Amino acid sequence: MASQDYYKTLGVERGASEDVIKKAYRKLARDYHPDRRPDDKSAAEKFKEIQTAYEILGDKEKRQKYDQYGAGFENMGGGGHYRSSGGASPVDLEQIFGGGGGGGFDFGDLFGGGFNQGGGRRQARPQKGRDIQSQVTVPFHLAAEGGKYGLTLNNAGKHETLEVKIPPGIHDGATIRLAGQGEHSVTGGPSGDLLIKVKIAPHPYFKREGANLLLDVPVSLAEAVLGAKVDVPTLNEGEVTVTIPSGTSSGAKLRLKGKGILDSKTKVRGDQMIIVKVIVPKELSADAREQFQKFADLTEQHPRNGLWS
Repeated sequence: MASQDYYKTLGVERGASEDVIKKAYRKLARDYHPDRRPDDKSAAEKFKEIQTAYEILGDKEKRQKYDQYGAGFENMGGGGHYRSSGGASPVDLEQIFGGGGGGGFDFGDLFGGGFNQGGGRRQARPQKGRDIQSQVTVPFHLAAEGGKYGLTLNNAGKHETLEVKIPPGIHDGATIRLAGQGEHSVTGGPSGDLLIKVKIAPHPYFKREGANLLLDVPVSLAEAVLGAKVDVPTLNEGEVTVTIPSGTSSGAKLRLKGKGILDSKTKVRGDQMIIVKVIVPKELSADAREQFQKFADLTEQHPRNGLWS
C-alpha cells in the first residue's frame, strides 16, 4: 500500500477539495462495501484501499504530509500514530457520513438499512428503484384532443415499447408519470417511475392560447370593406362558414364558441378566435388604381383624424 496513489484510488485530482474527496469516498464506499458484495473478495480488498486512502486524504494534516513526502510519510518520525499497509487504522464510517448521534444522516440507509445503531445486522430495507426521465414530442392535435402515443425505450440494451395515454388539453412542458416503469430495485423494493416530459409540436396554422385556438384568416380589402362569407378550418369539425361583417379592420377577432381545446381543469372547451388579416395588393393596374382613388375621394374618411389630438 505504501506505493498506492491515494488520489487515484478515490478517482479525484490532486488538488481536489475536501468536499469532492468526501463525495468520491462515499460513492465508492457504497459500491464496494462487503455487505453489498459478500462473495466478491476483490471488492473487499478494494474497500480496504478506499478506507486507507480516505483516512489519509480526509485528514488535513495527513494529506499535507502525504503530498509532501508521499505514502512513506507514516514511517517517518513525525507520523508514528499512523500504521502503514497491513495495519491501517480502521475508519469510523459513522463519523465520516455524519452519524454518531449528530442527526441528519441515517447510516443504516447508506447500504439499504443493513446496520442498526448497535453495530449489529438487521434486515435490509427494500429501496425503490430509480426514476427514469424521458421526453416526447407529440402532434398538436393529439395534445389538444388526447389519445395514445407509442414510446420506445432502451432499457438495459433492450427496446421496449410503451403506450402512453396523453390526456386532452395537456400543456407544453407537462410531465406524465408512469408508476413502476422506471429502473428495477436491486434490493427487492418497488420499481421506480418513468417521468415523461411532453413537448407539443407546432401546428401549420393553429396557435394555442390557454384553452383557446387562434387562427389568422386573410381577407381581401374588398371583403373587409363590403363584408363576405369565408370558409375557415376548425380543429375537429372540418371547415365552417364565417361571416366577415362589412367594415372589418385588420386585427379584428371573431369568436367561434366551443371550438377550442378542452380545459383539463374545468372540462369545458375554449373558443376558436378568428383573427382577420386584411391583405392589400402590392401591385395595381392603372384602372384599379383609378377606382381606388375614386373610392378614397368618395369616402373622405381618414382613420387618423383626431387620433392624437
